[in-house]
Amino acid sequence: MTLIHVPKPNLQSAMNPDRPVSGLLKAQIQHLHDAERNLPLRHQTDIYINAIKTEGEAAEYIRQVTAAIHEAHEAAAAKRGRGIAIAAAAEERPVGKGPSGGKKKGKVRRGRKT
Repeated sequence: MTLIHVPKPNLQSAMNPDRPVSGLLKAQIQHLHDAERNLPLRHQTDIYINAIKTEGEAAEYIRQVTAAIHEAHEAAAAKRGRGIAIAAAAEERPVGKGPSGGKKKGKVRRGRKT
């Protein structure tokens, strides 16, 4: 297997809080905003995302929404008294081939005399 060397980023230029947000960062903000709108109102940040202009503002919004999602999940789990509930489970089938449990349906073939 060939090893591919990935250089470490220059930490001084990797994150610049004053740099304008990129298209990729704007897309991430929009995805987080869509997720945030599905949270209960008490967990929403009420941040107007069109006002986010810099990487620093984006980072703060991402931090707040991520924390809100975790808080909403913890509140829901505490309300249920446990972790995530499974929505559905499969029913047990009889042992055998196919859905009929090994019983064949249809025509009965009768043997021929030769």
